[in-house]
Amino acid sequence: MSVLDSLRVALTALRANLLRSILTTLGIIIGVGSVIVMVAVGSGARSEVDRQIASLGSNMLVVFPGSQRTLGRAGGAGTTLPLSEGDMQAVRDKVLGVVAISGFLRGNAAVVRGNTNWITSVNGIHDQYLTVRDWKLSLGRDLLPDDVKTGNRVALLGTTVVSKLFPTEPDVDPTGQVIRIKNVPFTIVGVLESKGQNSFGQDQDDVIMLPITAARGRIIGRSQVINDQVGSMFIKFDDETNLTEAQEQIESVLRQRRKVQPGSEDDFNVRNLAETMRARTAALSTMSWLLAATSAIALIVGGIGIMNIMLVSVTERTREIGLRMAVGGRRRDILLQFLVEAVTLCLIGGLIGIALGILTAFVIASQGQWPVVINVDAVVIALAAAALTGVFFGFFPARRAAHLNPIDALRSE
Repeated sequence: MSVLDSLRVALTALRANLLRSILTTLGIIIGVGSVIVMVAVGSGARSEVDRQIASLGSNMLVVFPGSQRTLGRAGGAGTTLPLSEGDMQAVRDKVLGVVAISGFLRGNAAVVRGNTNWITSVNGIHDQYLTVRDWKLSLGRDLLPDDVKTGNRVALLGTTVVSKLFPTEPDVDPTGQVIRIKNVPFTIVGVLESKGQNSFGQDQDDVIMLPITAARGRIIGRSQVINDQVGSMFIKFDDETNLTEAQEQIESVLRQRRKVQPGSEDDFNVRNLAETMRARTAALSTMSWLLAATSAIALIVGGIGIMNIMLVSVTERTREIGLRMAVGGRRRDILLQFLVEAVTLCLIGGLIGIALGILTAFVIASQGQWPVVINVDAVVIALAAAALTGVFFGFFPARRAAHLNPIDALRSE
């Protein structure tokens, strides 16, 4: 008896008890569907984290002003002495491995072009900011050292701002055009490549970059304490630099420069944003393992259900088994018949589970705004797991059927 003949017999037997077959496969459906959703959501989350890490920039540390405490209460980041150009220069000169460094002075303002206006993030940067962030230009040029030194009124625009200021000209080259920010004219010299959303859901393309000197003097304003404040510092290191050691050097330099007393809390913070993102990936991996355990339990429960139904089937078809043996059926033919039936039942459940898993993944993607990636390897592995479940849990009932005594089987009612 060939495998194909066994498959025909198996499908006939499953159709004869259709409702029972469907209910039996529920465990397999849930298990396989869970595997697909787990891998799709986990892979999507990891790809999104990787994208966000890439958008942050590689081998980078960020220094923020610290939080001032009054009567034991924290005033929030930036309430201590602002970081200054001198702090940035000290880090550049004394910390090993620095490739590029830039301040980042954040602000918001309305920008006007003709009859069109848009409120956006207007940030002051140094000429090395795009190098630190691995950010490319799609049009025009980068800021030059002379732009920062002289406070030149030039601007780099994100793609979202371009689309808002030039709504009727989707393919326009805006370089050379003049915009007004707080009634101050700035000439567009470049357009940034799209970076999408960051980890907080903010549109990184809804931004205008100005020379930090022009931003301080004309748009954002100077600090009353430090008139050359730089906001936060973004520092890029070469590939050979150990970021942990670099962070320690930065802390040492800034504690000395800002006269932080031994034992006192730092009035600044140094962060490796990529490590923060990787910590999120680790948390997602833990959740994935938990879901994987749930999927495995569902497959085991489904397999036990299939074993139970196959044992019932063997009991119900004892006379049929005896008749097959009487007309020349071999034990291995009977074994193959029931084993193929168990595997077919699991594969049908696996295919339904794959379809439901993919559908659920896309529902999560559309309704929950969560990235998902359907991995072909995961689909194949889930289907193979269903088949192996059928082999493992179907072998005992099949073996029991194959070892029935033909005479006793023919006598059964």
